[in-house]
Parts: sequence; structure tokens; C-alpha cells
Amino acid sequence: MTRPLYLVPGSPHWPEELDSISNPPHELWVRGRLELLERVPRVAIVGSRTPTPYGADQARRFASALAESGVAVVSGMARGVDWHAHEAVLETGGATIAVLGSGVDRPWPQGPLADRLVREGLLLSEYPVGRSPRKHHFPLRNRLISGLSTCVLVIEAAQRSGSLITARWAVDQGREVFALPGRVDHPMSRGCHGLLRAGAQLAESPDDLLAELGLSVRPDPDTGQTPDHPILRALEGETLTLHELAQRLGQPGEVVLGQLVELELYDRVARSPGGLFRRA
Repeated sequence: MTRPLYLVPGSPHWPEELDSISNPPHELWVRGRLELLERVPRVAIVGSRTPTPYGADQARRFASALAESGVAVVSGMARGVDWHAHEAVLETGGATIAVLGSGVDRPWPQGPLADRLVREGLLLSEYPVGRSPRKHHFPLRNRLISGLSTCVLVIEAAQRSGSLITARWAVDQGREVFALPGRVDHPMSRGCHGLLRAGAQLAESPDDLLAELGLSVRPDPDTGQTPDHPILRALEGETLTLHELAQRLGQPGEVVLGQLVELELYDRVARSPGGLFRRA
């Protein structure tokens, strides 16, 4: 679908998540793959328009991993973190939605990414066809970015940043906010560190978000361990000693202990007083 399509509440494909937010939209215009509005869960990735190389790399890392796990990535198509997130999803063949501060026939910024999103992703806006981008549109459209999403990930943000507006909308809407830590001496880290101090969840790996969504965590590239490891299955709802685990698994104690140590290092297992082990 390349021509714009008009949606209202109750019509097919209307995202019902938006009905419960403050100041919900009364109409939406979309252009692209309409079926992507059915793809859930969704995660918003937002951040600086002038990211560091670290921020750009992390935006691509998180977006690719989420897309490969079947998550739709929502962002605002701005240059910077948004741009890298959309592009990384498209490169994996995943689902991505760009929420605009203009009509879907006048995406900003214009260029190859906007054209590709029309073909392979979805452009969405509450502003009618023909509406040009206006400064006051962007803070308002941020409530739709968070409203469409189960959680919001902020990657690099200055102390006064549009990404922090999205995070505030997310909190008001009952969405979980994640923030990526950065260098303590870099201005692009201050917004994320402020979110972490205010109670946002720490995002060190895409697995942090996948766990929040109730999806299977990908194997760790160093250990190959996953939540389906036999030890983790044995510890589901249990607190056991090494001897009890070895008996249940039918393996020598020293083998099980070595696996426990690895799982502890990657925060999959926690050791309690008395030599007891449980899932972290």
C-alpha cells in the first residue's frame, strides 16, 4: 500500500492501545504495510539526533535483535538514533513503524529511508495528508510512539531532549522505560543517567527487553547458555542445593557446579546462604 489510508477508532487495523492514552488520536493516516499494525509486541527506540558512534551502534544492535525475535520497532524517523533503529530493522527483514510529525505523504526527513519505509515498513501520523512538519507536532507525536509500544528504550539523550519527552509520556501511559548507560563525562549520557536515577530499567542487552516482554532470551554469544538450560528448568519455582540439582539432572556434582558458576556470571542463577541456588 503506497497511497495513504485513513483510519478511525473501531476500524480494522486501528491500534486499540491508543484508545487508553491521554489525549488519544481521533484519526490516523498510514502509508506502507498496514498489516504491521497487527504485529505485537512493539518496542519504541528513541534517542539523540546526533549520537556518538557508540549510540549509533547500540541503536542498531538493539533494533536488530528485537526484530529478529519478532518484535516490531517503533520510532520517529529522525536522523540519528531513530534512523539507525529503523534501518537496522529493515536490514533484518523485520517490522518497523515510523510515527511522523507531518502528513504521511510529506515525511521528514525525506530521502531513501522514508522511501524504503513506505515499501517495507509503515509510516503513521495523526496529521492529515498534505500537512508539512511543524515544530510543535513532534512533542505531541511522541505520545503516539510510546502509546503504541509495550516499553520504550532511550539510547543517548541530552538533559533537554525530545527523547525524554517520550519517556515521560511512557511513564504517564504505564509503559516500562529502559535506558542505556553511557560515559559519565559525555553530555549525551546525562539524559539516560537521569532516567536511571529516576527509576528507569537498565538496558545492557536486548535480552533485558526480551525478558520484560516475556520472550525467549537469545543465547549468550560467549556461553551459549539460554533460559532453556536444564539447570534453569530444574530451578523453576525451586531453591535447591548442588547435591539436589545433580540428582535431578543425573550429572556429577562437579559438572553441575561448573555450569552454575557460568550461569551466575551471566546473572541467570543466584546463590543464597546455605549453599542454595535459585533462578535470578
